[in-house]
Amino acid sequence: MNFTLSAWGLVFIAGINTCIANLLLKRSRLEAPDPGLFSLLFSPWFIGGLVFFGINVIIFAKALDKLPVSAAYPVLSGMGFGLIAVGSNYFFGERLALNQYIGLAVILTGIIIMSRP
Repeated sequence: MNFTLSAWGLVFIAGINTCIANLLLKRSRLEAPDPGLFSLLFSPWFIGGLVFFGINVIIFAKALDKLPVSAAYPVLSGMGFGLIAVGSNYFFGERLALNQYIGLAVILTGIIIMSRP
């Protein structure tokens, strides 16, 4: 049981990393001096996003040592959706509509259901 609990903790950390990575990618496009590929590839925000995605893969792979992918991945994805929606609202002022709040509630319910043994 303790190993499973720590594996879910790794999924949670991976979800946070997914959120950070996506927010860094968004920032890379907002800060870009031009829309070209060169400015994208050499943006520190973009490179930071790639680093967080890479760390995310390693952490999630460790969680899969103890968890079935059929439960862990939906939880990771759902957490990512929820955290990104909240993070984009906070950091970029992207507004959430009523249907998005309802969707986040459904995702949270799904995470609870999927993470139960």
